[in-house]
Amino acid sequence: MNTKEVLFEKLEAKESEMIQHRRYLHQHPELSFQEDATAQYIKDFYKNKDVTVTQPVLGSNAIIVEIKGQQPGNIIGLRADFDALPIQEEVDVPFKSINEGVMHACGHDAHTAYLLGLADALIEMKNELPGTVKIIHQHAEEMPPGGAQQVMQSGALNDLDEIYGIHVAPVAGTEVIGYNKGNAFAGSSTFTLTINGLGGHAASPHKTHDALIAGTNFVNTLQTIVSRRIDPSEMGVITVGAFDAPGGANIIQDKVTIKGTARYLNDDLEQFMYEEIEKVAKSVAVGFDITYDLDYQFGYPVLYNHPAQTEQVVDILTASKGDYFEHLVEIPAVSGSEDFAYYLKEIPGAFFIVGCKPEHSETPYMNHHPKFEVNEDALLVAAKAVGEIAINRLSATD
Repeated sequence: MNTKEVLFEKLEAKESEMIQHRRYLHQHPELSFQEDATAQYIKDFYKNKDVTVTQPVLGSNAIIVEIKGQQPGNIIGLRADFDALPIQEEVDVPFKSINEGVMHACGHDAHTAYLLGLADALIEMKNELPGTVKIIHQHAEEMPPGGAQQVMQSGALNDLDEIYGIHVAPVAGTEVIGYNKGNAFAGSSTFTLTINGLGGHAASPHKTHDALIAGTNFVNTLQTIVSRRIDPSEMGVITVGAFDAPGGANIIQDKVTIKGTARYLNDDLEQFMYEEIEKVAKSVAVGFDITYDLDYQFGYPVLYNHPAQTEQVVDILTASKGDYFEHLVEIPAVSGSEDFAYYLKEIPGAFFIVGCKPEHSETPYMNHHPKFEVNEDALLVAAKAVGEIAINRLSATD
């Protein structure tokens, strides 16, 4: 058998173990920057295996596993994230989250599970492999500044030639793998605007500076940034996700807090959107005689899939189409964001999508929903796809 056949045979034998990993992790989710037990579970998996395991970021849970082949070759990074979300799970499964208010609602449990299986297979094959594979188990993808930025700043990946990763998504079944080139996932920033007015009695609005009215005007005016200030050919999204104005029917609010995000597929819009949101806040302050505090956090950059490496992914996967998956589809740019973008700013590579739509669901719940589910057949698809990309790129000379 050739190397790919050996790898696939090993992965097929490990599929049930990958599913067990996924279910354990799903049942024991942990939030970003708090994934101590998850990290220990991962480290325990690699005990007594012939690899080097390091934690390159002081005080964090990031783990890098170095698998050195016996022949010269490239150094390829493969990454999976392992943090969960502050969501109360509503899926009734035997391995439902036991941590109140925390759920693997984005699929990072599946990412970690497939990569544990793939790493195990590559360790068993290391004497036949060229080059080195660095397995990157990354913390805190869900919370900016994100774990990827910390891993990059540690210098632990400075020697990588290329890096690859996937995300599961129920937009399609496990028979579909999706890819895109260039600016592939949106950059994102978050903001919190606190409006301070002068509250009072609802019967005497003229004696107040109504923070709630000022806040609603801020929200409405925000919509003109995308519709009137950004080139229609550019992708831009501004979403207000929280408007906190507790009070009573006969009380004019003293203070309002508004939270939202800005997303863009052009890095040039990052600063522009901030400046425009600041302008809107200033105009509301003048118009409604209030003061404000704008806490604006620049988040993840635009994720750029390098064209040359993406073409290589397409060529490699095309040769396997009809084997463990049926359709390789070029998809539009994604308005969601991913801190994998930090790796691709410095290292050539690609990030792509593996379908995970449950077989029983005609209209599946998407990532970040309390009823989000993963078709566990996606684990083997992801392991094979990323695995064959890795073994091809280890010996690549282009």
